[in-house]
Amino acid sequence: MQDIDELYQLILNRKANPKEGSYTDYLFTKGLDKILKKVGEESTEVIVAAKNDSDDEFIYEVADLTYHVLVLMANRGISVDQIKRELAEREGLMSKTKERRDIQDL
Repeated sequence: MQDIDELYQLILNRKANPKEGSYTDYLFTKGLDKILKKVGEESTEVIVAAKNDSDDEFIYEVADLTYHVLVLMANRGISVDQIKRELAEREGLMSKTKERRDIQDL
């Protein structure tokens, strides 16, 4: 079973060593706008799947979104470890209302 770190490494490898015909290579070749479009589409599909009763469909769509976000991260040069560090810094903060950062309306 492939984990997120392994998938990210595979994506980085495809970015560094393009393989003609690969979907990952297609996304990197098309560039940021295509990657962003796919992240947006997959986000919407996750929302729709969450409203349905099928766990299988929801899992499938979350996996698609995860893959496309990892492609976006690789395109930006952001590592999975950077995301892990950010989450670790938040650990415990979200459960203590008084320690939450103020959320301001934009």
